[in-house]
Amino acid sequence: MVLIILRRITGFMLAGLFLAACGSQLSMENYNKLKVGQPYDEVKKILGEPARCDEALGIRTCLWGEEQRNISVNFVAGQVMLLSAKNIK
Repeated sequence: MVLIILRRITGFMLAGLFLAACGSQLSMENYNKLKVGQPYDEVKKILGEPARCDEALGIRTCLWGEEQRNISVNFVAGQVMLLSAKNIK
């Protein structure tokens, strides 16, 4: 019984560390590394996998983070066209 509880606690701790590591990529330092004309793959190397991407009329909009705190990047032909940050420090 104690072993099962310890395994669950360890699992939750590892999940928390993983989520904290993902969030650490959302920084002003990383945002400042992004440039207009940069390819999608370079942005992914800096910020990691996006939380979501939508595409309409040839514009791919990807969001890293969540509604309250995020970096949003618009790509045209696979290159950064527009970027913005919300509540990033």
